[in-house]
Amino acid sequence: MDLKAVRAFVAIADSGQFQKAAVDLALTQQAVSKRIAALEKDLGVRLLVRTPRGAELTIDGQALLPHARVLLQAAERATTAVRPGDRALRVDVVGRRAATGGLVQGFHRARPEIALDVVTLFDVETAVTAVRDGAVDATFRAVTMPGHRLPDGIGAVPVLDEPLHLCVGPGHAFARAPWVSPAQLAGHRIWMPGNVPGTEWHAYYEALAAEFGPSIDTIGPNFGLEALLDTIAGSPTVATFLSERTPHVWPAGHDLRLVPLRDPVPVYPHSLLWRTDNPHPGLTALRDHLTATRPLPPEGTTWCPAWARSAPTPAASPSA
Repeated sequence: MDLKAVRAFVAIADSGQFQKAAVDLALTQQAVSKRIAALEKDLGVRLLVRTPRGAELTIDGQALLPHARVLLQAAERATTAVRPGDRALRVDVVGRRAATGGLVQGFHRARPEIALDVVTLFDVETAVTAVRDGAVDATFRAVTMPGHRLPDGIGAVPVLDEPLHLCVGPGHAFARAPWVSPAQLAGHRIWMPGNVPGTEWHAYYEALAAEFGPSIDTIGPNFGLEALLDTIAGSPTVATFLSERTPHVWPAGHDLRLVPLRDPVPVYPHSLLWRTDNPHPGLTALRDHLTATRPLPPEGTTWCPAWARSAPTPAASPSA
């Protein structure tokens, strides 16, 4: 069924006149008449009769009218669902308890009028493909891990260099240290069951282990952050890496410590990735917010892998 013809039919039903409907639709009266004739031919019934006062609905026209209104409303909802600026901005934050989730929460507090759809995609290949194909508007990733490059048309801008801390229980050797250098971690067990090979964070921690010598242990099922912290709290030898920006609630009674790492400060480099021809105005607002509120780098020397030392060049702004 031709939606233009249906729209003309509803306009005549509302105004009672072909001429008035033509004005409302910015068409000629002849064009409106042709659309009605085509609709009547398609349905095999007469919908309107002309009268000295204008036009009246036939019995079949009266039966069609409520369905025609529903059809036009559905078409408008479908259009709105994909119209840039009307649909929610879909952003991949990798993990809701990652620092990137906190960045998007900060954006929502600053711009609550922009609707958000927050999703979590696991690996970089899936996330970049989703951006490229339009399944998500943006993602946060460390770019670019060895053996990978961003596809053409994908923009990237640094938004956070996240300082790492050592998370230990009260019985750990570093529990009372004011700070620890990464070199002091040589030989110490760092348990990270979520450090899955093939991910950009696995590449990051492999580079960190090669540089400073800690033993990154990925053995065991990943039961989540709470289970990890339970183990850390009761162990005098096991530690993990966390950040002050990781949104989490410390378990009561665990007496866990976040010990700063210095000389140098290991930072995890987060960048926002997006497709450069994506016209969603919320995407522009997100990028502008993140670059304007990007935290200052930590004091002193910082470290990140060689493949992440060259900051991505911001791409041109997508048009609104």
